[in-house]
This record gives sequence, C-alpha cells and structure tokens, in this order.
Amino acid sequence: MNALTGVRVLELSRVLAGPWCGMVLADLGADVIKLESFDGDDTRGLGPPFLDGMSAYFACCNRNKRSLAIDLRAPSARPLLEALVREADVLVENYRTGGAEALGVGYEAMAAINPRLVYCSISGYGRTGPGARLPGYDYVVQAEAGMMAITGPADGGAYKAGVAVADLATGQNAATAILAALLQRHRTGRGQRIEVSLFDSQLAMLANVGSNALFTGADAPRHGNAHASIVPYQAFRARDREFVLAVASEKLWIQACQALGREDWLRDPRFGNNAARVQHRQALCAAMAELFATEDASHWLALFSQAGVPAAPINSVRQALDHPVATAGGMRVVIDGIPMVGSPLRLSASPPRLERAPPALGQHSDEIAREYGFVPERLRHEGAIR
Repeated sequence: MNALTGVRVLELSRVLAGPWCGMVLADLGADVIKLESFDGDDTRGLGPPFLDGMSAYFACCNRNKRSLAIDLRAPSARPLLEALVREADVLVENYRTGGAEALGVGYEAMAAINPRLVYCSISGYGRTGPGARLPGYDYVVQAEAGMMAITGPADGGAYKAGVAVADLATGQNAATAILAALLQRHRTGRGQRIEVSLFDSQLAMLANVGSNALFTGADAPRHGNAHASIVPYQAFRARDREFVLAVASEKLWIQACQALGREDWLRDPRFGNNAARVQHRQALCAAMAELFATEDASHWLALFSQAGVPAAPINSVRQALDHPVATAGGMRVVIDGIPMVGSPLRLSASPPRLERAPPALGQHSDEIAREYGFVPERLRHEGAIR
C-alpha cells in the first residue's frame, strides 16, 4: 500500500500550483481525478516541446492522475459532480476568486454535500483582502513578493528564478496543509477549508533575507551568486570555468584554508569568523578569485572533495538529469513512453508510486462515469462529459 491509498482527490485546477499539489498526493497513492473543461488544462497547449501530442509542461505535473472532461455548467453534469464530491476526501481548486462559486463548486456548496471534505483553495493573493480579485501568475508574484529584487547580478537588473518557484512552493504548501487537515479530520470527523496563495508562499520563501530586512529595517540588496550572510559562499571562476563553493561553518572554513594551503587566512583577524568575513567580503573573495584563476575547476573541485568542503560545478539541466545521483536515486523515470523527473520523496514502508502516465484529455471519463453508476454515453449525449 501507498501512504495515501484509499484517499480520493478531486483536482479542479490548472497550470502548475494546483496540479503540482495534486501530483504530490497522487505520487503518495491518492486517487486523483482531474476534472478538466472540454478545452483541457492550459498547459496541454504550452509548448513546444511535445511528445506524441503531449506537452512537456503538462507532463511535469500530472502523472498518476485520471482525467475527466466535464462541463460543470451543464445541468446533466451536476449529479455526477455531486456523486464525486460525496465520496471525495479532498477537493483542490484554483479558480479566480468567485469562480468556484459561479460554477457551483464553492466551499459552502461542497461542504454541504460532504462535511468531511478537505477543501483547498489556491489563489494568487488570497480569497479576501485587497488582492482577492487579482489574477495570480508566478512571474508577477515573483516580482511583487520580493523574489526578483534579490535575484540577479549585484550590479545588474532583477531576474526571475529559472522555474516557477512561487507556483511550486504554493503547490507544496497546499499538499502539506491537506495532509495536516486529513490528520485533523481523523480526530474530529470533519473537514475544513484551506487557503494557500502564491503571494504568501513567495513571501515566506524569502526566509533569512526577509528576516534580515525585518531585523534591520533596511532593504535587501542583490548579491548575485553570493550569499547575504555567509562568506565565502558563492561562485568563483577557475582558469576554465565557474564553480560554486559553500563554506557555511567555521569548521568548513578551517578545512578550506588548510586544503588551499592558506593557513594565513586563519590568522588574519579580518577573516577570523563569519561576521568578520562578511564585513571584509570584498578583500577575501578577491584573494580567493586570484588563487582560483590559476588552475582549472576540476583541480579545485577534487581538492575540496578530498577535504570535505562543499563545492560543485555549475551543471546544465541535461548534466543534472544525467548526474549519477539522479540515476542512482531513480529520479529519471519513463511511464508509457513519457520521460519525467521522479518523486523526491523517500518512504521506506510506503514509497511513492509511478504507475500512470499523464492522462490524455478525458481519457478516463467513461471509466469514472461507470464507476459512479452513470451511463457515459448518455452523459456525453447530454453534453456533460467528453
């Protein structure tokens, strides 16, 4: 058995945050039924690349699910929807504020059908307050919630992260909250409403940088590939290419200096502890950069590896996917010819499942209709499903 075997999830969401949440639950064993409009999830058309008609974007966040193509506005779809809700444990939606209610799938209506339902709303800026009606898109939220301001070259412009980090963090937060609510329901017998937003998730992700600003009252500058509070913790250029070095403790600082044959740095009061190194960042990093430029990156990486100091090449995406750790850990999977990155979760007694490829639009409509006692041909004739 998987950890969530027997848990049924209705996913009324699209693009990334909601589907990512749904895939986490599906990987853990939940039966996730993805309710899609007849046009399907937007990401089905986001490409190239495509493989046999499926977009790579859709594939990244929709495995292990079943797809039901349903028109929620069709009167004949309502009995099927209510049957699904009565037996569901979780519902995940990411409509614009008011959209779920307009379709008859808002929290109050769904909880009236099934008081045990855990109902998760994902939005850009929350369901109440000044941003409730704003559309939520990762790029915009990265800009508005502080992430872009601290990402990019120290002397250049602001950059977004290379992937949709606000969406992904929100999906993870939603999955965490759902699991907590299911545990609470086990004690009380009742479900509850969960609200998770991109803005809140991105703001929380500022972590130590946000905390620094709260402590000092000063705005956070960009540090490029360096760290605001740890030195040396950044990218350096060797003779042939860049690599990264992460000296995050005094023990590692001693090991790094000994490996480099620069015990004099240990005696220099400017570098005596991390706070001093942060204060004298420019002098230390300039000296280190001068040293690293004398040899290829492979030389320094081998030296640091032997000394137990964290350092690494800056790999491309292809190099990361081909990394021995990725292959040994089962992080590259193929299901029915669709290549995907696997689940990062490791559970010894109930490991994640990797059974279903991302579904075609409406692939399981007939199967699900019959499962709930409906005649799919009739529903299709009445315009309820496809």
